[in-house]
Amino acid sequence: MPHIIGKRVRLREYRHEDLVPIRQWVNDEAITGFLSDIFLFPHGLESTEGFLADMMDPRPDSRGFVIAEADTELYIGQIGLDAIEWKNRCGRIGIVIGAPERCGQGLGTEAMRLLCGYAFKELNLNRLELEVYDFNERAYRSYLKCGFVEEGEAAREAVSQRSICGRDPNGIIEVGMD
Repeated sequence: MPHIIGKRVRLREYRHEDLVPIRQWVNDEAITGFLSDIFLFPHGLESTEGFLADMMDPRPDSRGFVIAEADTELYIGQIGLDAIEWKNRCGRIGIVIGAPERCGQGLGTEAMRLLCGYAFKELNLNRLELEVYDFNERAYRSYLKCGFVEEGEAAREAVSQRSICGRDPNGIIEVGMD
């Protein structure tokens, strides 16, 4: 798997030693409260080990990366494309910065820009999608900085989510809900 290197972060493959930093955030509500419903319940060591093994065994419909410090390659978080539809040239993005003290430093924005460049230029995708909770304003602003545009809102019980899509380098924006 290629390393995608930016100024402060690099996107790299998952490694066995990433288990420890993943375990540090996977049950931390300060982090998981901004993520999908799969984090509503505690994750045991075996579950995290299974996730890591899956990420180290790539699938054709996904590309997962660790967000690491550019120089030391130490784990900061993770970012990936999943549900890639090669025929339709689209994919869905997920991202997490695994330590609250690393949030707000622009590391996620840099990682998102790197992943979008890879998706559009290397994978030849033309549409990227993600969802963000309304209360996650920091992430929402970051996505807008990366060229994403809001498509709409979808009610999810008591919490609203925004659905946004990304532009390809040619400025094509496809509009529509999942």
